[in-house]
Amino acid sequence: MSRINVMQPWLGAEEIAAVTEVISSGWVAQGPRVAAFETEFARVQQAGFAVATSSCTTALHLALVVAGVGAGDDVVVPSFSFIATANAVVYVGGRPVFADVDPSTGNLTAQTVAAALTERTRAVIVVDQGGVPVDLDAIRAVTDPRGIVVVEDAACGAGSTYKGRPVGAGADIAAWSFHPRKIVTTGEGGMITTAREDWSDRARRLREHAMSASAAARHASVLAPAEEYLEVGYNYRMTDLQAAVGIVQLGKLPEVLARRREIAAAYSKQIADIPGLRPVEDPAWGTCNFQSYWVEVFPEFPLDRDGLLAHLAAADISARRGIMAAHRQPAYAGVAHGPLPVTEHLTDTTLILPVFHQLSESEQSRVVAALGTAAAGG
Repeated sequence: MSRINVMQPWLGAEEIAAVTEVISSGWVAQGPRVAAFETEFARVQQAGFAVATSSCTTALHLALVVAGVGAGDDVVVPSFSFIATANAVVYVGGRPVFADVDPSTGNLTAQTVAAALTERTRAVIVVDQGGVPVDLDAIRAVTDPRGIVVVEDAACGAGSTYKGRPVGAGADIAAWSFHPRKIVTTGEGGMITTAREDWSDRARRLREHAMSASAAARHASVLAPAEEYLEVGYNYRMTDLQAAVGIVQLGKLPEVLARRREIAAAYSKQIADIPGLRPVEDPAWGTCNFQSYWVEVFPEFPLDRDGLLAHLAAADISARRGIMAAHRQPAYAGVAHGPLPVTEHLTDTTLILPVFHQLSESEQSRVVAALGTAAAGG
């Protein structure tokens, strides 16, 4: 038997050719390929403007900065998310206020957000967890009348839809990830999308030390004008090498999405016959890209979540624990929060099964068979 990984990127000759072309051009830093990637990403995601960054974490940081979130502000976030969601709040001097999530989707809801609001709440970061679209309109019905900005952490969301549109299209501002675990990858990298040109313009400056003229514009001039540094900025740039890969990957998104949904449908059909397991599904308001295909392990299953992970590992199948609970991490030990029963339950009882474009039918059958033997107590 060969090992079945939980995820692997789908990269090939087209990406190699794109990177080779960039190297041959002599321009490998942020330049024309980054601009082209931004334009194409904005088109695909139905966004007004897109700004490429070095990661989704830096995109979240800049999103909060341009939205005016700063020291002393409270920001409602799910604890049920990768720790970067909360970290971005700390970067701007804010206080993350952890809210609980829906037991079916793993996402914030209008009710859990409302319960976490304080007099100092300036923003809410909602997450399309594992690619499951958040019910954004319901949350904005709570936040908009209060003047609270909604930032959508769409790190896992490329290809998912909400009410017939790409996720992120209805947010004030959204942040995206192109990490290798995501279905569109540039190795590392991120993106901001927003309908506000003033926010996109400022984010574009801030990612490049807040220079008055971009490096690309200066290097295009024989006699470059002297630049000014308009405020304290950051080095959050993407390279043209990464963007070249991203352009190819974005062109593959429809095919990748169709394949992942095919794999997820096959899992769901077969897992339905295994008592004690609940797979993630499309919510009523949208469709999931199944960036992560997670399964909840009920008490009646013969093994607990960790026992099932060990059972799969013994069959050379690499699964992963479900989404972390940030409030349990040492970095946030001193942050006060209310009860988070659903977050803690899902963190303790969910696992992520292998899903990637190249997963074969026989490999998926091995995964399901291993789940079946665990259910039978074997």
